[in-house]
Amino acid sequence: MEPDVFNPASLLPDTRIGPWRLLRQRGLGAYGVVYRAVRAEAPDADAVALKLALHPGDARFAREAELLSRVRHPAVPRLLDHGHWQPRGTLSFPWLVMDWVEGIPLYAWAQAQRPSSRQVLQLLARLARALEATHSAGGLHRDVKGDNVLVRREDAQPFLMDFGSGHYLGAATLTREPLPPGTPAYHSPEAWGSIRGFGKRASTPYAPGPTDDLFALGVTAYRLITAKYPPVAHPEDDDAWLWRPEELPHWTARIYNRRCIPELSALVSRMLSPQPEARGGAREVAEALENAARSAGREADVPLFTGEEPHPAGLFPRPQHVKVQRPPRPRRWSWLAAASLGGALALSAGGLLNVSRSEEPATPQLAAQEESEEARDGGTVALGDTALTARVTPERAPSEWSPITDDLPPKPLPDQRRPDASGRCPSKVQVAINGGCWTKLPVDQKDCDGADGFEYRGACYIPAMRKPRPATSSPAKRNGSP
Repeated sequence: MEPDVFNPASLLPDTRIGPWRLLRQRGLGAYGVVYRAVRAEAPDADAVALKLALHPGDARFAREAELLSRVRHPAVPRLLDHGHWQPRGTLSFPWLVMDWVEGIPLYAWAQAQRPSSRQVLQLLARLARALEATHSAGGLHRDVKGDNVLVRREDAQPFLMDFGSGHYLGAATLTREPLPPGTPAYHSPEAWGSIRGFGKRASTPYAPGPTDDLFALGVTAYRLITAKYPPVAHPEDDDAWLWRPEELPHWTARIYNRRCIPELSALVSRMLSPQPEARGGAREVAEALENAARSAGREADVPLFTGEEPHPAGLFPRPQHVKVQRPPRPRRWSWLAAASLGGALALSAGGLLNVSRSEEPATPQLAAQEESEEARDGGTVALGDTALTARVTPERAPSEWSPITDDLPPKPLPDQRRPDASGRCPSKVQVAINGGCWTKLPVDQKDCDGADGFEYRGACYIPAMRKPRPATSSPAKRNGSP
């Protein structure tokens, strides 16, 4: 199919956007497309990343441009230019131009380079400094995660990318959801705690602060070190009991990876503290990370991964004293396979595998592959959240697109709760659909994939599974000690 000259996702090389000439497309998603570009009058100059809105008048771009114009830090790409592209009539698509960063996503970098604890301390310190600059400018990133961190190939310097979900003092609110834009796996306990139940809207949307960004950085660090996510922090989730003070020492980063030095593990736990005030500010965290990197002994230079971790058993054995864990949520392809549609069809339907919190830790290779599929930004493009995920190239203009979604399975999943004879599910927050009980998640439809959910009639649902209750024995008894 020939490219549509009026479709932002199908522009040909050499197309002019303002003073910039497009070279090639490097990332595509639900809200934006990224092109590698150069200044038309200076074709020999360094290439830049041009991010173009897919929908006319998208207000996200104006907010992102304003926030980036306020942030000055070497770990944050500079905003070089912005404007509007008007291909015809009243159509006006906002665009941004930023520094091009030649790098790879954080988790893929860790898989390839096998960094040491000292290198991770230094990397996290630089990201904390980028957050310090953002917070000092009155801004919030609101989507800190591994896929929004690129590590430059030439010197392993990390960059905090994609401020498309960001906010700053005085900015207009663009959504009225209970939680702000972002990735559910990285939401803080206080954010989840602001919602009293799945599907129930709070009277006032949760207002995140700098400590939410620090918590997300802690999740990023924990995921980097252990190849798994921390327990779910939603107060109604079966994993919520692991956030009790007496349970916190039982799932630290060092518990799951003995190669992680105690100093690094302690700082990750600090960022993951259930008490926001215990996390401190970005400057305090950065200083603590820098001090730990300088003072750590020779054990800090041992690689965190050997490169020989078993597959598919996972990177690290499950700690013996944590006996009760939520069973894995069924993956989307399980019901597709059961329907004999085949793996190729499952992938073509957009069901690329994602790592969920509840799954066993993956090998570094699989973790990096799955994480990059979850939010790929075109390899080296300096913009990387789900808004720039290229899965299926659209063939029609954005105004005509219908969303690419995963429908609920036609029948209940194994171990899924069923409604009773009257058609009611056991919990008031569950609804009966296709013979099974489902829980509606309070997330944007665009975040449903990251929440491991299924989209149904414009909302996001997860299956209500039959799950064992946590043990009531004390931690000492679970360890087998008197």
